[in-house]
Amino acid sequence: MKSFWHNLPRPFFILAPMEAVTDVVFRHVVAKAGHPDVFFTEFTNATGWFRAGDKAIGGRLLKTEDENPIVAQLWGSDPEAMAALSQRCAQLGYDGIDINMGCPDQSAIKGGGGADMIRNPERAAAIIGAAKTSGLPVSVKTRLGYTYVDEWRDWLKFIFEQDIDLLTIHLRTKKEMSKVPAHFELIPEIKALRDAVAPSTLLVINGDVRDRTHGLEFAETYGIDGAMIGRGIFSNPFCFTSRTTTPTRDELITLLRTHLDLFDEYQSQMGRPFETLKRFFKIYIRDFDSASLLRDRLMHCKTTHEVRETIDLIK
Repeated sequence: MKSFWHNLPRPFFILAPMEAVTDVVFRHVVAKAGHPDVFFTEFTNATGWFRAGDKAIGGRLLKTEDENPIVAQLWGSDPEAMAALSQRCAQLGYDGIDINMGCPDQSAIKGGGGADMIRNPERAAAIIGAAKTSGLPVSVKTRLGYTYVDEWRDWLKFIFEQDIDLLTIHLRTKKEMSKVPAHFELIPEIKALRDAVAPSTLLVINGDVRDRTHGLEFAETYGIDGAMIGRGIFSNPFCFTSRTTTPTRDELITLLRTHLDLFDEYQSQMGRPFETLKRFFKIYIRDFDSASLLRDRLMHCKTTHEVRETIDLIK
């Protein structure tokens, strides 16, 4: 039976999972600006949850009924823990499980998760098998390789052989981080490999995709199934729409007000301090006169009420 992934329009667009960014609050802000076809959660450590329960992950798996479809992105190196949390995600009403096999963060790698999976294919296969016990569609997000770009062929072939629903490829290696341009030139070869090994596995690209228009260009050129946008949302929160005009100051500030309201609404469930809001100010306060001065003032605020009072001074 085909999963929800196969019922999406082509090409489809995904909000990338981003640590301490794509929580339930910010996902709702993005939906208000321009709804992606699929939401992903933040990264959630299966091993931490398995050992310590919900308190170990805070509100990372908090979602609402109007976020459809939504995929839980999990990471970890313990198959038992992955199976248990994947099954819990099914109980919570998630539409799919995505396994992070590309995160370059050293804490994830030290624990055998994230990009470390590239160096341990057998462990990666065990983790995928564990996630499948949930009965949910299982996908993987990874990179071209750990150290060298030419690792991609053996690594991606192995992943395609695992019978997953979808593979998202960040078109850089772990070593490259985001310091070099994404290797778009490899898409035709990667697609040919997919067609030969696992033609039913959907293929999504990630890395340097700016917005919907940009992603449509890649889809038309290369015949990929979808595009995932991450950092592009920081430059343009309306990036999932087809609009070509730059967001106005009033539009951006309206989104900031929405973010503040949602933060107040969900703060008790998320358990995150006010300081975590400050990383978002640069998304909304930009590209207008005195924006840098206003951002500086906002960084000195201590409550959402103070933020509202400060932006009320804008004329």
